[in-house]
Amino acid sequence: MRFKLLTATAAVAVLASGSAYAQSANLTIWSWNVAASALKSTLPGFNKQFPDIKITVEDLGNSQVFDKTLAACAAGGDGLPDIVTIENFEAEIFWSRFPDCFANLKELGYTADIQAKFPEFKRTELEVGDVAYAMPWDSGPVAVFYRRDFYEKAGVDPSTINTWDDFIAAGKKISAANPGTVMAQADFNGDSEWFRMIANEQGCGYYSADGQNITINQPACVSSLQKVKEMKDAGTLTAANWDEKIQANTAGKAASQLYGGWYEGTVRSTSPDLKGKWGVYKMPSLTADGPHAANLGGSSLAISATSANKEAAWKFVNYALGTNEGQVTMLKEFGLVPSLLSAVQDPFVNEPQPYWGGQKVWADILATLPKIVPSRGTAFQSDAEAIFKATQTKFFSGGYPDAKAALDDAANQIASATGLPIAQ
Repeated sequence: MRFKLLTATAAVAVLASGSAYAQSANLTIWSWNVAASALKSTLPGFNKQFPDIKITVEDLGNSQVFDKTLAACAAGGDGLPDIVTIENFEAEIFWSRFPDCFANLKELGYTADIQAKFPEFKRTELEVGDVAYAMPWDSGPVAVFYRRDFYEKAGVDPSTINTWDDFIAAGKKISAANPGTVMAQADFNGDSEWFRMIANEQGCGYYSADGQNITINQPACVSSLQKVKEMKDAGTLTAANWDEKIQANTAGKAASQLYGGWYEGTVRSTSPDLKGKWGVYKMPSLTADGPHAANLGGSSLAISATSANKEAAWKFVNYALGTNEGQVTMLKEFGLVPSLLSAVQDPFVNEPQPYWGGQKVWADILATLPKIVPSRGTAFQSDAEAIFKATQTKFFSGGYPDAKAALDDAANQIASATGLPIAQ
């Protein structure tokens, strides 16, 4: 495969020259849905600084961006736009299969000082050795979104919910005081969300931090899966997919939802009539002195190696993702949670939010960013995900004697599928 790579020497030469190439360009970005709209919201601010860099954001849909990017990389980069939105969950699939498909951002101006503006957990999946393939965009610091009125009717103070056992006990009170309302919901059939959130909180995941070993059957993961089953068996968690959760929120049938911070925009936009009735609190932990931070979701921006306008593309990426102005614009307009640590200090982040009963929800949610433990997706994320979901279904239906047996089986299946060793 042949790619037009910009060497470090060439990058320095272009920066020093201040050439028209660096200031005048027509760029195309592939993205999807709210992410595409959020990028468009940054264009007025960007063009005030760079009026000669014209940008077209193409909203192709999530699966289309993934499929088209994978096909283009397989074709040597032909057909790629200048900038591609990459979901962190799938990022390492691209880097491992096509290491020359995207430019090394370090050669375009992504200095150590800029890298330090982002938490380690967001960079883990985007960098390989000395190569930075993408810049972190939004993140998903996990929080509990809850109905203030339902909790108050049951006499439950969310600040007293410190452990998942506390969450179960509170759920029983809330459901009793609000007939027909469940404490929370999980997509047990189509997703691994609850397991991944709690496991990440406990510092465990499908793979080790270096991506070289399978760790899904380590003690922290076993404890996480066991706790999810306990919540299911107690009736604290009931099965619901994405659309069913939104319907339950609007209909007042769910007292809580556990998700990444980006869910704020989902609640606010799909249940506008419930203004003032929702709040946010930190996710519980397995033990009284345990951690209370995890991540679910998030994306990044990568610059294609075949782009003829890499420097101009870098200017946009650095503006949209590397400045408070760019990141907070997307937070205000579309609820995309910044990965940029300095955004925590932005005045908007510390403002009371009317929809959320005057709570400073962004300050509360973003405060957990530096505490999140990195979790590798690796090139084999889809293998592990498919195997775990089948294992979870079997475990919940009584197919394994305990969580350890279930995850030992999952680890063996992942090892067979990937060739990676199981950590001892």
